[in-house]
Amino acid sequence: MDRIFQDRGFCIHLAIYAAVNLLLLVINLATNSNKLWFYWPLMGWGLGIIGHAYLVYRKRSASVPMSGTTQRAVTPEPPPGTP
Repeated sequence: MDRIFQDRGFCIHLAIYAAVNLLLLVINLATNSNKLWFYWPLMGWGLGIIGHAYLVYRKRSASVPMSGTTQRAVTPEPPPGTP
């Protein structure tokens, strides 16, 4: 979970999400508090936040080798006809 919050792009995305949705809540309550609609963009954009978090987590975990495995250096083969 910490690695997700270490990703700068995700933190910016999350901050903008919180700020915009707070603004939408205030607009909704100030204009028509009888009919609440602010939660629709909150939920839709929330799915995007979850997807972003998943991709950051997956990208970070893919770059870290699993324990117990070794990495081999792959030497390229020389082109045919070279001494």
